[in-house]
Amino acid sequence: MKVIHTQPIAGQRPGTSGLRKKVTVFQQPHYLENFVQAIFDAVPALKGGTLVLGGDGRFYNRVAVQIILKMAAANGVAQVIVGRGGILSTPAVSAVIRKYAATGGIVLSASHNPGGPDGDFGIKYNTDNGGPAAEKITEAIYQHTTSISQYQISDAADLDLDVLGSFSVAGMAVELIDPVADYAVLMQDLFDFDAIRAWFAAGNRMQFDAMSAVAGPYAVEIIEGLLAAPRGTVVNGVPLEDFGGHHPDPNPAHATELIAAMSATNAPDFGAASDGDADRNMVLGRNFVVTPSDSLAVLAANATLVPGYRKGLAGVARSMPTSAAVDAVAKALGIACYETPTGWKFFGNLLDAGKVTLCGEESYGTGSDHVREKDGVWAVLFWLNLLAVTGKSVEEIITAHWARFGRHIYSRHDFEEIASDAAESLMAALRARLPELVGQSLGGQMVQLADDFAYDDPVDGSHSAKQGVRIIFAGGDRIIYRLSGTGTAGATLRVYLEKYQADIARHGVETQTALADLIAASRELAQIKSFTGMVQPTVVT
Repeated sequence: MKVIHTQPIAGQRPGTSGLRKKVTVFQQPHYLENFVQAIFDAVPALKGGTLVLGGDGRFYNRVAVQIILKMAAANGVAQVIVGRGGILSTPAVSAVIRKYAATGGIVLSASHNPGGPDGDFGIKYNTDNGGPAAEKITEAIYQHTTSISQYQISDAADLDLDVLGSFSVAGMAVELIDPVADYAVLMQDLFDFDAIRAWFAAGNRMQFDAMSAVAGPYAVEIIEGLLAAPRGTVVNGVPLEDFGGHHPDPNPAHATELIAAMSATNAPDFGAASDGDADRNMVLGRNFVVTPSDSLAVLAANATLVPGYRKGLAGVARSMPTSAAVDAVAKALGIACYETPTGWKFFGNLLDAGKVTLCGEESYGTGSDHVREKDGVWAVLFWLNLLAVTGKSVEEIITAHWARFGRHIYSRHDFEEIASDAAESLMAALRARLPELVGQSLGGQMVQLADDFAYDDPVDGSHSAKQGVRIIFAGGDRIIYRLSGTGTAGATLRVYLEKYQADIARHGVETQTALADLIAASRELAQIKSFTGMVQPTVVT
């Protein structure tokens, strides 16, 4: 065991989903080690405890796993459970923590951000409920990084990560497990695999694009293996350190191969994709893209058709920028609907307290109380289950939902890699104008509410301020502005646009056309061109 002297490195405050930086930053001397030591210092229960460890297989994953194993041994961790090859999807980490009652887990991923030597890397700590650490823990980790003077590490040899079994690193027990096995068992407990198998056997077809990321092994084992879908149903199914050059973000802007396949004359019946660490999902029908907000609402409205949710839902939750489509379902079902800040950690308390069963975010994340992370493969299986038991197409399910609840027309416009000071100035100017907006006409509509969203957790009473600027109109339409906490270069301004349409005759209007007035108003109000120099968003989803 060695004690290495070090000094604080600036900029190690975790964001919405842990610490994310360029790979080259993590490769700096002591950078990763400082942050990992801060985790051990901030969570003393890890000494003598069990740690789950794995990542999405991106470049630097294997190097980081070896370093963390040696540091865990030097810091007195009793046992580490590692996925073979250093691989564990983010939802699988959560599932394994919960199944084996581990003290916590370390997830190595930058999620949907690009990989490779010039790409991004990330690390976050999950607590014993399987979910991302709450702000009080991430803040404690950060504070330790600001005063660190040494870290502890073993000089043991590297462990062969590709062989299953029980091993030892400097006296610490290490279990190398099949990364898919425990997760697959959990999925079989929730979904009607017989019905889904019959759906495939009847000749229905699917394409699942794993985007050369960690969802691949899970989709191949479960969809092509346990559900007997034809071989080749899963494409880009082998995790690659650079994701094969893909930007592993499952949205129409980046999953272009899947969009093309689902728009072809011989398109499959169902299409789906997942991201770098398999916690996000996109689902499609033939020539029909389902928004994440609509997907959450449909799953909630039809949950009792699925074995794991047959008894009904305790409640639902959505992030504030997510559309209010699920709110309408909750009202009809007579259950609570909670509006939280962006970040899956905010759902954890609600799930642990039994207040909600399903939750979701507009950023292609959906999940339930089976784990404490959003879960891409789970969402795809949920949709497969609905297709199998209803006999309807994706489009038929969505249009029937709109006919019953109305359509919440929704889009997100991302202005990426803005200079951080310009982005902060834009948001500050917006906040300064909020008091004068209520009662004014904007884009032909009356502003009913203009505020900076704050959240008081109904379980622990914690308060989270400045979570996004909301402009809500008298008819329920919304414009939301928020700076993203998941990028690694500059700042990303996200503008969320939502229009409620009850008229069935207008449900088929193209999204950007239907939102044109809100789009123009959003750019004028925030003076986006003046502050950023950008006329059009980088990405529209």
